[in-house]
Amino acid sequence: MIRRKPYEDDHESHERWLVSYADFITLLFAFFVVMYSISSVNEGKYNQLTSALGSAFSGDISPRIGPQANNGDISPRSNTRYSNLIQPLKLNQLHSEKQRHERENMTILANQLANALSPLINDGKLRVVQNNRGIRIDIHDTLLFDPGSAELSPAAKQPLSEIANFLKESTNQIQVEGHTDNIPIHTDQFFSNWELSAMRATALVRLFTDANIAESRLSAAGYGSARPVADNTSPEGRAKNRRVSIMILYSDANESSSDNSEISPDQANNSATATSSSAMATSSSTNSTAIKPKVSTTPSNQAN
Repeated sequence: MIRRKPYEDDHESHERWLVSYADFITLLFAFFVVMYSISSVNEGKYNQLTSALGSAFSGDISPRIGPQANNGDISPRSNTRYSNLIQPLKLNQLHSEKQRHERENMTILANQLANALSPLINDGKLRVVQNNRGIRIDIHDTLLFDPGSAELSPAAKQPLSEIANFLKESTNQIQVEGHTDNIPIHTDQFFSNWELSAMRATALVRLFTDANIAESRLSAAGYGSARPVADNTSPEGRAKNRRVSIMILYSDANESSSDNSEISPDQANNSATATSSSAMATSSSTNSTAIKPKVSTTPSNQAN
C-alpha cells in the first residue's frame, strides 16, 4: 500500500499584523484630521468678535476696522456684520437712558422755577408747565408790557432776571414765543398781531442776551392769535391768551430739528406723508403738566 505524503501547508507569513496595523493607523489619522478641522478657529474672526463684544459692553461703540483690529484676516464688510448685530441695542439703551436722565433734571429745574416764582404763580400771572417738548413758562402780558406795546416794563426786569439765572444753569435750547388774543391791532408800529407777538418775543430774547445767555441757544417766534390756550369769547379767556411763553427744549427736540432732508419733485407724495406725521407729533405736544410751587407753612411764605 502506497503511503500518502503528508499535506504541507503554504509557508506561514509572520507579517500579517502589518495589515491590521496599517488600517488602524489610517483610521487614527483620519480621526485626528477630523478633530483638527472641527477645532480649528479663524483667529482673526475670533479676535474681531471678542473686540465687538468688549466694545458693546464697555460703551465704546465705535467700529474697529483695519489691520490692528482684525489681524488682517477680517474685511470691513465682516466687521460691519458683527457691529450691526451688537450696536443697535446698545445705542437704543444709551439714548433711552440719556432721555430719562435729562427729563429727571428738567423736572428738578421746573420745580425750582415754580418755587422761586411762587408769588407770581399764586397771583395767576405766571405758569410753569412740563410737556413732551420741555419746560414752558407762560407769563401774562400785563406783567411784561403795557397794552399794545413791545417795550418791557420796569416791573418785568426782576422776574425775568430770576428766570435768566435758572436758564444759565442748563445748556438746552430756548425758544421764546409771543401770543396775542384775537382782537386785531393796526398801529403805526404794528400792522397786525403777528408783528406785535414777534416783537414781544424778541424783546425777551434781547434781555436774555444781555444776561450773557449764548445767542446760539436763543430763538424767537411770533404766533399772533393762532395758538390760544383759552376761549377768546370772554375777557378772561383773552387775558390768558395774551402771553409770552419761554420754552426750554429737550435735547432730542433739537436733534430732530437739525435733521433736514431735501425733497425732490418726484418725492412729493412722500412729503405729504411726512407732513401728516409732523402734524400728529404737533398735536401730541399739547399734552402738558402744570408745575405747582411747593406749599410751605413758614411765616415768611404766608406773608407773600
